[in-house]
Amino acid sequence: MKQSKLLAVVLCLVLPAILSTGALQAQHDLGPRGGLPGAGGAFPTLNANEQAFFNQAFLRFQEVQSVSGDISGEDSEGLGPTFNGNSCTMCHAQPAIGGSSPGLASPQNPIPNPQVALANLDGAINSVPAFVTASGPVREARFIRNPDGSPDGSVHDLYTITGRTDAVGCTLAQPDFVQQLAKDNVVFRIPTPLFGLGLVENTSDATLRANLAATQTARSRLGIGGSFNTNGNDNTITRFGWKAQNKSLLIFAGEAYNVEQGVSNELFPNERSAIPSCVFNEMPEDSTNLVNGNSASPNNGTAIGTASEMLSDTANFAAFIRLLAPPTPSPQTTSTLNGSTLFSSIGCALCHSPSLTTGASIFTSMGGVTYRPFSDFALHHMGSGLADGINQGAAGPDQFRTAPLWGLGQRLFFLHDGRTADVLQAIETHADCNGKIPDGNHDRFHPSKCSSEANGVINNFNALSPS
Repeated sequence: MKQSKLLAVVLCLVLPAILSTGALQAQHDLGPRGGLPGAGGAFPTLNANEQAFFNQAFLRFQEVQSVSGDISGEDSEGLGPTFNGNSCTMCHAQPAIGGSSPGLASPQNPIPNPQVALANLDGAINSVPAFVTASGPVREARFIRNPDGSPDGSVHDLYTITGRTDAVGCTLAQPDFVQQLAKDNVVFRIPTPLFGLGLVENTSDATLRANLAATQTARSRLGIGGSFNTNGNDNTITRFGWKAQNKSLLIFAGEAYNVEQGVSNELFPNERSAIPSCVFNEMPEDSTNLVNGNSASPNNGTAIGTASEMLSDTANFAAFIRLLAPPTPSPQTTSTLNGSTLFSSIGCALCHSPSLTTGASIFTSMGGVTYRPFSDFALHHMGSGLADGINQGAAGPDQFRTAPLWGLGQRLFFLHDGRTADVLQAIETHADCNGKIPDGNHDRFHPSKCSSEANGVINNFNALSPS
């Protein structure tokens, strides 16, 4: 298998593919691309006011939370009672702020998983779960079932604030991960990259539906379905998160602030695990600022300020994400051009749509932009090997949003749970019934064992000449 075929494999990462033993022996993952980060800056056409807004929102995105906000270096309040991280940048750091999980293998910023040190920060008495390691990805954990056997699916945070110097009196225990792992009741998610998501948010439902409809005949020949997750009230397409469960970047940010850091906010105003001895702040902990609290501003203490100064953290996070530029691809070579041709010819592009176009935008020159996410943002059945047993909206236990492939070359961990750092292993893991094409009779709550919609693409891939 020469480099052009390997590139096709890499581009098809999120689609299932099976490699023969010989092919695996002939190839190896070269690891994340080195050099400068290919992402992380603002969209290049922003005007001066928009750029200033982005710059201020970028600083808010880097805030570090403590319970009280009174600890040096952790001066934003609201952490806990349970949490997975204490900053947005703890999760979204590779290859630059706004990316995915950091790690020791990063050519840009090699650091150990920060969740390990977080367990006992500021006197906390947490134990580090077995699935969180210094060399592994940042993770959240979900339980598949409740103790009575009914569906759960919610996030069970790794840590509590018990023992922290700013949480005196809190006695909340961690979840019993040892017991739940023994019951095979824990599944994981890793952070999704945020680059370019403002373009995704500004792509109309009509564009997404037309894009999916345009490939219906070709997809059906390969046993590929595809449907959108939608909002239950207005029936518009939801598109953010591993199962496309979030409608907007504001909801995405507000939910993450509440679930991952434990900060109540205007979108999610209630504390999680709110036992009385562990609640120390007024609710919501993050809200619109009626008084300018920026100590560096000449308007500090007044009702005057910039948009960023007066908006909540959550709104600033959403603005930062919305104005982030998409990843910059590496320069084209003969190999990448060959890989692109194979990518389309074997069917990868039927789900990993090479391009979409935004609608009109309030931000300078972000409307009518054709961008290259390599995703249709639809849900697809991915088979028993990847099924996590979790239902979110219309997404069933083996359904996932087609993960965008842009920026893939500088990611460290792959698949929704970060189970591998090797592209070829990630592809092999997508195997489902040796390429048997599904019959389309999917039961949302009990998917068939042979249900991967990409099995036809796998067959095409395996038929490629190694030359």
